[in-house]
Order: sequence, then structure tokens, then C-alpha cells
Amino acid sequence: MRVTATIFILAFIILLPATMWAQVDSLGKIDTLYADIAKINETNWSVTFSFANDEPIIGLTLPFKMTSGLNRIVADSIVYTPGKVDNFAYKNLKVDTAIQCATIALIANLSPTNIKLAPYCGPFATVYISSLEDKPIEKLNIDTTTTHPNNSLMAIADQLTGTPPDTVRVAFSKTTIIPVFVIREPKK
Repeated sequence: MRVTATIFILAFIILLPATMWAQVDSLGKIDTLYADIAKINETNWSVTFSFANDEPIIGLTLPFKMTSGLNRIVADSIVYTPGKVDNFAYKNLKVDTAIQCATIALIANLSPTNIKLAPYCGPFATVYISSLEDKPIEKLNIDTTTTHPNNSLMAIADQLTGTPPDTVRVAFSKTTIIPVFVIREPKK
């Protein structure tokens, strides 16, 4: 009896922190951010980012790290999908070649406008990655990370949800969304 209780308590203590790192979306279904990796040629690859969301998004930070074994690589450019985020007030790709990381930052509005990333967005940006030393990139690996000063994977939903006259204001504290990050590798 004591052994069973002890095992139950240990399992509870070990699994409790996992719930704190779970994806959060207090406005609906859990959103998903996809990263589709594609090889262009021996020294250049691309990563197309897509977002599956069920509410309008007004901000997004997407920090990611890139590795290719001992080959040094860099995210050298970004192309935004037309009609998705091209009217956003702030779009930035911040690259840190020393630690092989990059951060995509998107802010829809810096003034009172009605620009948003629509629900069920699909692809919104493609990042091009190349080898710094013209060595072939055998396999590209990417994953989310946290970049300086404290950028982590996060989306911000609009505080106003619904369509008029059924518009509802959501508390700002509930607009932060931590989406699932799914990496889709190229098929061989």
C-alpha cells in the first residue's frame, strides 16, 4: 500500500512540470505553426512557415535555431507570402550567425488599423538558408528556441473576437497563444 502511494506521488511530482510547458490557447483550439523544410541545391535550403489558427493574430514571434552538423549556416533572406503579412506595420528577420539562430517578428498594428493575420492563414513566410563556407548542407535541422533578450515562440490574438454585432472583448491576459511547432521534413 505504501509502495503504491509512493509511486503515485512520485509520478505526480515528475509529471506536474510537463503541464506548465504545454501549448496554451484560451480562445479556442490549439494553434499549430508548421515549418516545411525544402532543399534548393547543395548549399541552399528553404523553410516555409505556415500557421493554422482559429482566431485573428496581431503579433507573432518565431525564434528558431538552425544546424547542419559542423557546417556553418545562416538565414540570409525572407520572403513574405503575398496577401498574408505584407501589410503588417513591423516585419523583421533578426539573424544571429554566432549561435545560428534567427527570429521572425511580426506586429500588425502600430496605429489604429484593422490589419490582422486571418484565421487558417496557411503559409506566411519563407526563409532562405545558405552555407557560410560554400560547403554542401547534407541535412538541415531546425527547432524553436529562445533568443535574446527573451523572445520565445508566441502569437498574440486580437482582443476583439467575433463579427459585429456579436463582437466580444477578450482580456489582454488571455490573448497570448503558445502554438504547437511541427517540423515537416522533405520526402526522399
